[in-house]
Amino acid sequence: MNDTNIPSEPTTVLDRLTEEWDALTPEAQKAARYVLENPQDVGVSTVREIAEAAKVKPNTVVRMARQVGFDGYEDFRAPFREAIRRGAVTFEDRARWLQSIAKEGELGGLFADMIGAAIRNIEETFSATSAEKLQAAAQAIWASDSTYTLGVGVNNANARNFTYLASTGMVRFHAIPRPGNSAVDDLAFAGPKDVLIAITCKPYRAEVVAAVEVAREQGMTVIGISDSPASPIIRAADHGFVVRADTPQFFPSSVSTIALLETLLSFVIAGASDEIVGRVERFHARRHRLGIYHED
Repeated sequence: MNDTNIPSEPTTVLDRLTEEWDALTPEAQKAARYVLENPQDVGVSTVREIAEAAKVKPNTVVRMARQVGFDGYEDFRAPFREAIRRGAVTFEDRARWLQSIAKEGELGGLFADMIGAAIRNIEETFSATSAEKLQAAAQAIWASDSTYTLGVGVNNANARNFTYLASTGMVRFHAIPRPGNSAVDDLAFAGPKDVLIAITCKPYRAEVVAAVEVAREQGMTVIGISDSPASPIIRAADHGFVVRADTPQFFPSSVSTIALLETLLSFVIAGASDEIVGRVERFHARRHRLGIYHED
């Protein structure tokens, strides 16, 4: 790029197009109009695809990009692609962006981006918490009569995995919502001696937020796991953990959520009574005896 002051965000690119409108040729204005009305297409479309949609020639799109300070179309669409990488667009547009990468032979870059995002997510998640915070949440879980773990959508599997692992040594863990039920109904008889672990990331699921509100009304201890300090379940939590869920994929990453849950469970086990070790041993010995594990 030639101009150090060129736009670096999609919105500023669109503002520059508007500012330069009168200086554009009539054909370039047709291209600019399409971009202004369909900015979601830029990050996932080639110059030829934009030209066809705008009913102009590809070199007209290139001239339009140069008119607003870019070297060419690839530089012009870079801010739009970066917005997709950061998750600043809809799930549908991120899925389209993934397909555009495959068409252009950029899967090696996607591979690197996925690895980098996973590592950053874990690093930033754990740098934002502490052993003391995890220990406090773990102590609340161990002291509870029952612990309910709530996740819907992709986080339903994360909640159930946590409950499954905990249940190999403890019996008072419940993954909700149960099949055919709602989360608020599953909490009907929970009270001040119980804990709710609630998980949701943007866009926040209404049933999870509602369940947290009910849990608070019933005096439960709430452990919230979400992707922002401003998340409604973090704001309502007694113990809040912010996880980073960024990914080039079209759905939020679960890598840091799973890592946090596994660490939290390890803290629960570390602070539990000695009988837990015996329970875990008996659990797995029983599996061997019943032939659940394949023996070589």
